[in-house]
Amino acid sequence: MSDSRLTRRGSLVRLGGFLATAVGAAGLKIETSEGAGPAAVASGAVSCVLTPEQTEGPYYIANEAVRRNITDGRPGVPLLLRAFVVNASTCKPIKSAAVDIWHADAGGVYSGFGSGAGNRTFMRGVQRTNAKGLAQFRTVYPGWYQGRTVHIHVKVHLGGNVVHTGQLYFPDAVTDAVYRKQPYSSRPNRDVRNAADSIFRNGGSKSLVGVKKNSAGVYVATIMMGVHRS
Repeated sequence: MSDSRLTRRGSLVRLGGFLATAVGAAGLKIETSEGAGPAAVASGAVSCVLTPEQTEGPYYIANEAVRRNITDGRPGVPLLLRAFVVNASTCKPIKSAAVDIWHADAGGVYSGFGSGAGNRTFMRGVQRTNAKGLAQFRTVYPGWYQGRTVHIHVKVHLGGNVVHTGQLYFPDAVTDAVYRKQPYSSRPNRDVRNAADSIFRNGGSKSLVGVKKNSAGVYVATIMMGVHRS
């Protein structure tokens, strides 16, 4: 998975027609029709809303470990990220896709860079999707850093190729609530919200995660991404 090329593949975040989604604390249910195929998508019988690719950014490190818990014990409000990968041509889940994520810690620091240079692994990891297209990560709610809104970077790898590069965003109201807690509250006055972020303005509204709290009080963020298989 060393291929870090930025592709122009689309990210599917909402499905209509034959595909119904229900996001909640328990997760996201996917139902598809046997008749959902490329022709159905092309005709509009299956409605797929695609968003542009977004920049990889300067903090990518290739060949990260396959692991679910990516915190390395660093502090922050617990976050469970649930990323579903589906075929943008058929709207069906893709099994065994490698979902690769990286983001800043609660203090706005990336591992491997700047003050985080002494550790190259915190808030980085890879998970493969299951039969439902689901990859899950245990992490913490990302911190902010100057000039950017809150986000998580993501790549999707299939067969050794990068088929999606993008960024995931959080509703500002949820971020406001999280940032009233420690350790985030020790760094007030974040300078950029979603609407003012130059990268968010290019398709970020279609890459917003849905966020709920589960019965244990953990924030659960859910997103669906559609990719072309090659």
